[in-house]
Amino acid sequence: MAGVDQRIVPIILAGGKGTRLWPISRSARPKQFLSLAGDNSLFQQTLTRVSDSEKFAAPIVITNNEYRFLVAEQAQEAGIELGGILLEPVARNTTAAVLAAAKYMQSLGGDDTLMFVLASDHRIVEDANYVTAVDAAAKCALNGNLVTFGIKPTEPAIGYGYIEQGDAIECGGHKVVKFVEKPALALAEQLVAGGKHLWNSGMFLFDRDVIISECEKLAPDVASAVAGAVDNADKDLDFVRLNEDAFAQSPDISIDYAIFEKTDKAAVVPSPFEWSDLGSWDAVWKVGAQDNEGNVSVGDVMLSETKNSLVYSETGQVTVSGLDDVAVIVSEDAIFVGALSEAQKVGELVKKLRSDKRTAPLTETHRTCYRPWGGYSSLVVGNRFQVKRLFVKPGKKLSLQKHHHRSEHWVVVSGTAEVTIDDSVKTLSENQSVYIPLGAVHRLENKGKILLELIEVQTGSYLGEDDIVRLEDEFGRA
Repeated sequence: MAGVDQRIVPIILAGGKGTRLWPISRSARPKQFLSLAGDNSLFQQTLTRVSDSEKFAAPIVITNNEYRFLVAEQAQEAGIELGGILLEPVARNTTAAVLAAAKYMQSLGGDDTLMFVLASDHRIVEDANYVTAVDAAAKCALNGNLVTFGIKPTEPAIGYGYIEQGDAIECGGHKVVKFVEKPALALAEQLVAGGKHLWNSGMFLFDRDVIISECEKLAPDVASAVAGAVDNADKDLDFVRLNEDAFAQSPDISIDYAIFEKTDKAAVVPSPFEWSDLGSWDAVWKVGAQDNEGNVSVGDVMLSETKNSLVYSETGQVTVSGLDDVAVIVSEDAIFVGALSEAQKVGELVKKLRSDKRTAPLTETHRTCYRPWGGYSSLVVGNRFQVKRLFVKPGKKLSLQKHHHRSEHWVVVSGTAEVTIDDSVKTLSENQSVYIPLGAVHRLENKGKILLELIEVQTGSYLGEDDIVRLEDEFGRA
């Protein structure tokens, strides 16, 4: 990095449960782990942007227990070695998350003290403007500033907060005058026309010791709680579990409110690179490849006399005719149809779905659930029976387990399965099947080189996922 004699440590925030892109993004697999703007997931794209080992140290990722294997797996797929995965026991917003990373860095020692805080679910075009902005931010941070990146507005967006920039400072940044909450359209138009306001990107760069000192001064309750959580953290496989009792004592407050709006060290670097938080379906449409009629289509889609629309199909053929400014989003088990220009309202719809116990599960999980070993799709559910599709990745195995309330029948569709049932171990290939009696200790393993797929038929008095007694598990699950 020009003018900087140390590497920058990327701090990637990956614990969000964004539902504004429902029904594709849900709590169990939120947008940062989805491929919404390219072949790789947004998280993987974030990792790739900081993969230059001459400029950046190994990233530290902050997430939660539910996403720990998604983080590890997607980093491995991207070929990125991580410097640590910190697990938040409860959500306490960005001040606690960032400070936990700073304290963890401090506990490791080393000379690399600059922290580059990044959301895991943003789309950024890594061009010369991006490199220049990061260089400037690093220089400002070495001068003791707490730096935020302000994106040059391209429109009077009401979905973003704004930063008013003040006097220029020597490193290429500006002093921060004030932060502006997400404005109404009339105010947003005034801010953009005035030329002094930038979008608040939620990206930061600062020195580890400076942010710790400012937090101890401006947010002492957060500092005390996080210090205890890091000091009493537990190592679990490749993860660091922050102490729950201590971390839960931290106030739930963003770093903008707790630190940046109070400190006299805040600086903003004007950043003209292409950026989007992909916080709504219209944002996905804006960054997509539009046809001559302004349409973006993903999946099996056919359009007729339709324009300025986004049609996204995760499963099955979707045909749209004679519409304008529409979003049609089709997942395995739910469909959203609405005005594309009103896509910011999806979050309100999700709140309504959550308030009804019949529809609440649609905001949490997909029909296909992913696990460290592969996953499963629920195909048919009836009285005392359920049919699932299981898929197991090469070299992976399920836990050694038993069930109190159900028996299972497995039929191999493709690949080769090694099945343990009590003291017996057998190998099954395509079209072969096996029966697992109620209470039998069993395990499924894929020792082959291709994906193993099975049809599982469960029968019994209770078929919930919590009827699993794990006796051995390589992923550390109880």
